[in-house]
Amino acid sequence: MAFSEQELLALVVSVFQTQASADIFVGIGDDAAVVRGSSQQVITTDVAVEDVHFNKRWSNAFDIGRKVTAANIADVLAMGAQPQYLVVAMSLVGDEGLERVRELAEGIKHEADKTGTQVVGGDIARASAISIAITAIGSVERAITRSGAQVGDGIYISSLTGWSAAGLHMLTHEVEAVHAVHAMALNEFRAPSLDYGIDFSRASALTDTSDALLISCQSIAQASGVNLHIDPALIESAYEFTELSLLAQSVGIDVYEWILGGGEDHVFVATGVDLPGIRIGDVRHGTGVTGLEMKKAPQMWRHFQ
Repeated sequence: MAFSEQELLALVVSVFQTQASADIFVGIGDDAAVVRGSSQQVITTDVAVEDVHFNKRWSNAFDIGRKVTAANIADVLAMGAQPQYLVVAMSLVGDEGLERVRELAEGIKHEADKTGTQVVGGDIARASAISIAITAIGSVERAITRSGAQVGDGIYISSLTGWSAAGLHMLTHEVEAVHAVHAMALNEFRAPSLDYGIDFSRASALTDTSDALLISCQSIAQASGVNLHIDPALIESAYEFTELSLLAQSVGIDVYEWILGGGEDHVFVATGVDLPGIRIGDVRHGTGVTGLEMKKAPQMWRHFQ
């Protein structure tokens, strides 16, 4: 191993040193963290595995840390909650070098700092592949689930989906990045920028698009027992649609493959009345997702394929 366990633990503690807070009684460095709870706590966990969720050839350690953290924080925000704490467990192969581990930890902290979330504990082990498992904990007064959509609501997304899928396509097909739009797609794949400023607190239903926009809309429709009718004309009037569409045309892809079927954008999908973001349709009586009959069925993003 390129470093001792004591050196590794000292490095991690130095990056995640718990800041003074009245809500944290015992932070990182003990057998377990002790924090103040709330009447409604939101808890979620995600694991990212090398060559499944991230690739060291495409992303540096800092971006990998950001990406994995964003995925967990998005799940808390998608419940209408405020993220508070993270517990991080990492498996390392042992030849990464301390500087690479530091960059990974700093990427996690960089993304966590955007919402004031603190890493309060975790674990480190040796394995045959790198994996990062994060448990995120938040608090909320009223959780917003997928089951609250009402007939007459609008359907809103916090920003246009498809950019992460565009970046993945560029990397897998070795498309040269020669324009700013190419750089944007690559950046969104390597470390998606969450819409932290969007206020969906008045939403009737809420989720994020970690798998795909179409899958997220289907999940709301099924949970709420309603029909989500999407209007492609509304999507096409959205900011950035032209740029994404031109990029898709340049590589011979139907842009709706990316917008509807691409994953890992972590854009939020909400239903409600007069919400911020991009309105893409409305909630109606019925089941499932409609309005896309004239569009080619997208190849959906999957972890296992």
